[in-house]
Amino acid sequence: MTESVSEAMHLYCPQCRRAVDDPLVCGDCLAVICRRCGTPLESSDELAVG
Repeated sequence: MTESVSEAMHLYCPQCRRAVDDPLVCGDCLAVICRRCGTPLESSDELAVG
């Protein structure tokens, strides 16, 4: 599932300030999180909204 998530949308970690191409998916809540710091990732589509 993680490959289809990263292929379908570009993800960004606001904590690490970098694009994430290898995210983790939480087994309990299915949140997509950064492999380095554990922060929930944002879609690059959402970065301009604000």
